[in-house]
Amino acid sequence: MRRPNAEQRPGGAAADPAEALERENSALKGRLATLTEEVTRNAALLRKSQERELELLRAGSLAQLFERLIAGLKSSYQLDGVTLVLNDPQHEIRHLISGDDIGHDPLAGVTFVDALRTIAPQLATLERPWLGPYRRADHELLLPRQAQAASLALIPLRRHDELDGVLVFVSHDPQRFTRELASDFLAHLGLVAAICVENAVNRARLLRSGLTDFLTGFHNRRYLHARLREELARTARARLPIVCLMIDVDHFKRINDQYGHLAGDAVLREVAQRIDAEMRISDTGARFGGDEFAMVLSQADLTDGEKVATRVLTAVRRQPVTIGTGIPPASETVTLSIGVAAANPGPGPHDYKALAERLIAEADAALYRAKSAGRNRVATSPNVVL
Repeated sequence: MRRPNAEQRPGGAAADPAEALERENSALKGRLATLTEEVTRNAALLRKSQERELELLRAGSLAQLFERLIAGLKSSYQLDGVTLVLNDPQHEIRHLISGDDIGHDPLAGVTFVDALRTIAPQLATLERPWLGPYRRADHELLLPRQAQAASLALIPLRRHDELDGVLVFVSHDPQRFTRELASDFLAHLGLVAAICVENAVNRARLLRSGLTDFLTGFHNRRYLHARLREELARTARARLPIVCLMIDVDHFKRINDQYGHLAGDAVLREVAQRIDAEMRISDTGARFGGDEFAMVLSQADLTDGEKVATRVLTAVRRQPVTIGTGIPPASETVTLSIGVAAANPGPGPHDYKALAERLIAEADAALYRAKSAGRNRVATSPNVVL
């Protein structure tokens, strides 16, 4: 007796094997097409991620890196927003980037915080990328200007077991970032971004630590001493005078106490820029320390120094300095006390280190006479260092 076929037609007749095979083949083709599309999409995403990571690694400065992290990733991944939040408790990164010369605001989309864990609850335990819906109660501090955000990807920037920052991808589509999505490539991107930030910060430190004041972009005290010795030696050979100005910001402690140290930093940067605008190419400016600056004027006598000091004083006090970001922002008229001293060493052997120290001491003594006389003025030294 013949055994019944496993596949029967509705009327009881056996199914056509060719028809069943065709259906199975069609299903496999559909599955293959889906897998091929997924592989193509993943390959394109991987290629795009690799290209973007190379762009990040090639960034030459903090400002350029921030631009590529914010604008570059937003464009590359067709996002509605990208935000970078960095842990910067000592305000060092803010100071480092302030000296970058760039034609637009490199900080748009970048937020600096003193403690990351106070910004969003997820950041307390963020080891891998977090994908999910935007919740105002949890993310408002993280994204204060993203009212239309629907879903987020929070990508940790971790180095040496520390959370140094978080990169936030924002979408208006609630299905763009969900917890079911794989996040391996985002984790890799976060690692690359963390390495890039660390490298850019270290590079900026190296560029500035040796001879530059990282807050103002001016030369530092070490550079000033070296340059002053060189100028004194050249002055002695050419039998030309040289002038040193010591400059102090009046009542700077009050500005710090009233508005905070960030406002004080902003004042020092603005004062440095206004001093720089009054300098010749051959002159040297430096942040001597704290709220004190110095200038070295080559081929200048005491009268020239007094004229330059008066120009600097006028340039700084003419226009109030904007302080803070309030509405309206506060402003302060900043004044200076300036001491001027000259040197005119003759030919012959000299101890130029000692000569530089004496010239600075003379200018410093004149500075304190200006402060004792009521500040907001220029005083000159009666002594010429020989």
